[in-house]
Amino acid sequence: MATDTIPSAPGGALRRSRAGDTPGSLLRASALGLALAALASAADAQEIVRIGIPNVATDVGFFLADRNGYFEEEGIAVEFSSFPSAANMIAPLGGGQLDVGGGAISAGFFNAVRSGIGIRIVADKGSITEQYEYSTLVIRKDHVDSGRFTTLADLAGMTIAAAAQGANSESQINQALLQAGLSYDDVNVVYLAYPEMYTALSNQAIDAAINNEPTISRMVRDGVAVRASETALFPGYQTAVVMYSENFAEQRRDVAEAFMRAYLRAIRDYNDALGEGGFTGPNADAVIAALTEYTAITDPEIYRAMTPFVVDPDGALGVESLAADLEFFQSRGLVPGDVTIDPYIDTSFTEQAVADLGPYTPSQ
Repeated sequence: MATDTIPSAPGGALRRSRAGDTPGSLLRASALGLALAALASAADAQEIVRIGIPNVATDVGFFLADRNGYFEEEGIAVEFSSFPSAANMIAPLGGGQLDVGGGAISAGFFNAVRSGIGIRIVADKGSITEQYEYSTLVIRKDHVDSGRFTTLADLAGMTIAAAAQGANSESQINQALLQAGLSYDDVNVVYLAYPEMYTALSNQAIDAAINNEPTISRMVRDGVAVRASETALFPGYQTAVVMYSENFAEQRRDVAEAFMRAYLRAIRDYNDALGEGGFTGPNADAVIAALTEYTAITDPEIYRAMTPFVVDPDGALGVESLAADLEFFQSRGLVPGDVTIDPYIDTSFTEQAVADLGPYTPSQ
């Protein structure tokens, strides 16, 4: 019997029927064809969820849910679109081009939702604790070596870089200054993209910056900058959030709940990768593999060396941190004073997901 061999899913090669095949082989081929048609129909029935990402480490919950098949198990197929920042996702979320977005909350978010663009903050995507300060203030190493910088009070008169006006990195600068008894007007703030800060510190064009891992570890390794404090400056700070479009949350509620179940399963896997301030937990290799597969940083040793962020295994948000950011934006005239945080926080999706999944149990 003559046959051709073509690629197939795991389990062996498909056999294409040709002249001379026996009736039994034709029946088997027919049954296989029906099975493949059923699989194709199931794939067509999957709900498409469009996710906006900045394509950074804090997207790992989305990556793991995709890589580990959690979205697929919920009947979801995801489409990722990369954006420079969460601020660039606001219009697509409001217009229905995106269902889900993730990143840092900015003044632009509050102005957008105040104007009627329907977006909800629904879950934690990245936070800071005393042991895991993923985002912090760094100082030029030569300032530390010379004694120009010894405490936060020495920030007075310095030029400090933030990611953009109205970005949460501006609020972090303000929080560091308050801890030293200084005000925002005591420093000169400039705006640079995170990768540009490395060069500006190297060239001594700026004195300090708010930056994120793994760039911070690279700065320290290369002798460009050091962390401004040996202890965490911003414990409890909410660096990134998951956002749902209003349409996704209301018109596709079942899918939005299924998405959150898959996401929480993934961030619980992520929590199982953490230990002793780094990626030393039992699931570390799997998480690092996902990061190197989905992001532009393909060297696993970079992730092993960095200080990770944390994500609450139940997706709980640091609402007080978000409110402090809003208050700072309002103090700078970037957001009207009548805006409050509560109308834009929706914890119902994480609460339902936790009810469905049960409590988080760390791996041993």
